[in-house]
Amino acid sequence: MQNYKVTISYDGHYFEGFQTQNRPGSRTVQDELIKVVSKMAKTKIKVIGASRTDAGVHANGQVINFIFPFDLNEKAILMGMNSQLPTDILVKKVEKVPINFNARHSSHRKRYLYRVSTSKFIDPFKRFYTGHYFWNLDTNKIQEALPDLIGEHDFASFAASGNQTATTIRTVTKAELKIFPENNELLFTFEGNAFLYNQIRIMVGVLLEIGNGTRPVHDIIRLIKIKDRQQARFTAPASGLYLDEVYYESMD
Repeated sequence: MQNYKVTISYDGHYFEGFQTQNRPGSRTVQDELIKVVSKMAKTKIKVIGASRTDAGVHANGQVINFIFPFDLNEKAILMGMNSQLPTDILVKKVEKVPINFNARHSSHRKRYLYRVSTSKFIDPFKRFYTGHYFWNLDTNKIQEALPDLIGEHDFASFAASGNQTATTIRTVTKAELKIFPENNELLFTFEGNAFLYNQIRIMVGVLLEIGNGTRPVHDIIRLIKIKDRQQARFTAPASGLYLDEVYYESMD
């Protein structure tokens, strides 16, 4: 028995999210992984993911783990998976880890990116990989608002109705914006111990409205205080969201 930690990337556009849907005809990242790993093991294998990304959400650094019935070297696992997986999933790294490692529960921090296209019209080559926002933006206002997200807060106003966690208290350790005028793009980076269902997409929506002037610069402080999802309004599209990296304590 060998536990493997596997880092993968995927194009989320043609998936109904990471997690198995148990619905006929649904296509998920987890189902594709289970199919390939189980074929390699010649028995049904359970695959655990660090994050249950939604339909249309992408990943640069999603982490999974599975316990294999026998010990193969890391290269054999990587080559075996990549030779059978569909081309919208790529295995980037394979590591042997202790048997008690769990991709979801062992993580202590995650980083997400959100790409915004600010072109007047939708670029056909970006439509599946950015959120489009063509209204005027004052990025100085967004930069001023970002620190209001930092710290441990009750993010109930930023949790979608499908959220099933026991608490809406989360800690955000990084909230940054980079501007790429030559590409008409904005790139948000968020890091935290964990995030609520749709939390990042809702945070981006609020920040874009702040930049557009339809919200006060420090409206995030009010939203955190009132704990009312309806007041947050706009949820940015799934197409711009990327799970970029999952962090774990050293297992040495």
